[in-house]
Amino acid sequence: MFTRTALRASAPIFRAPVAAAPARFFSSSPARLVKIGELLPEGELLQEGSPGNKVDLRKEAESARNMLIIGVPAAFSPACSSSHIPSYIQHPKTQEFDVKAVVSVNDAFVMKAWKENLDPTGESGIRFLADPSGDFTKALDLTFDSKAIFGNDRSKRYAIIVEDGKVTKIAVEPDNTGTAVSLADKVLA
Repeated sequence: MFTRTALRASAPIFRAPVAAAPARFFSSSPARLVKIGELLPEGELLQEGSPGNKVDLRKEAESARNMLIIGVPAAFSPACSSSHIPSYIQHPKTQEFDVKAVVSVNDAFVMKAWKENLDPTGESGIRFLADPSGDFTKALDLTFDSKAIFGNDRSKRYAIIVEDGKVTKIAVEPDNTGTAVSLADKVLA
């Protein structure tokens, strides 16, 4: 059995200085936020109207002149329904985009009902796309931990403009859910 005295009598332990590793919060890899000049994530990651109607925005971006993607934390949530999405429905420059889409980490049925609530006639031309597993949002690195509010990881509030297949503008809310930088009057100015 060892005692304190016996341990002190042993040879001193050499400790080499160790450089501190850079802090990486909540991830073992660096952030991968989509960047200007990049392509959208590839694959049928989204759904429109029903789970069987798969959507690949990257493929659509290849043939569209331009595209507007609006990301929201939750369908039917107060800021999303009362100010964020209505700002795009009512903004005249929204019509200048070949493809206009709202994306949320929700199921296709919820997104369809939300569209019918916000744009019942479909005059805006904005599509309401479901990201049920969050794969599209994760690929953009635009998720945040919202389990306390929504029960799962959700999308940060953002707007992305794509031209000739590549991202040309990104506006991501610094607090994830606010409307300081992602409303239509800021993005489409």
